Amino acid sequence: MSDQNSLSALVRTSFGKGAARKIRAKDQIPAVIYGHGTDPQHVTLPGHETMLITRRANAVITLDIEGTNQLALVKDIQRDPVKQTIEHIDLIVVRQGEKVTVEVPVHVEGESAPGTIHVVELNAVELEVEATHIPQNVVVSIEGLEEGAQVSAADLVLPKGATLVSEPETLVLAVSVPQLDLTTDAVSDEDGEAAEAEGDVESIEDEERSE
Repeated sequence: MSDQNSLSALVRTSFGKGAARKIRAKDQIPAVIYGHGTDPQHVTLPGHETMLITRRANAVITLDIEGTNQLALVKDIQRDPVKQTIEHIDLIVVRQGEKVTVEVPVHVEGESAPGTIHVVELNAVELEVEATHIPQNVVVSIEGLEEGAQVSAADLVLPKGATLVSEPETLVLAVSVPQLDLTTDAVSDEDGEAAEAEGDVESIEDEERSE
């Protein structure tokens, strides 16, 4: 675990919306740590450093809680719906060598066959992995895949030590040829013909008025 994933935390003794607002006004983030049968521990985290670490999904952080080290996995982040700033974080206690179940993002690489497109049906897969070795993503290559090709969860090449938890038959992505919207084209043609006919009628009327 690198120092970049280490944070100093302070024990929090004030609670409620008012207290949380005061904490955030000081560029700190309220958080709670729980798990392994321990009582929930309420702390505050440094705002900027925490934001940088949590850019990565499933971040594991070494917390220095007033002199006591604790390894914790970011379980849930609550954000302001408008500003998208972090308002609260839930963390769960983890230990070296322990396995956890997490959702890992799917990352698509390559290009499918010319004239085809790929549609991602599953943005993340659920895996069981070691808490201190959570992969950043699961890579899916679509290089050269033809129309009709499908990739299911069972087809994924998992990182070393990872076990699939998602249903194996779950569709991850499919390759197809984009379909033209013939209905729209037909309506456009009809509108064009109608406009042309209307223009002809107006021309005839203008000629009659001029005579």
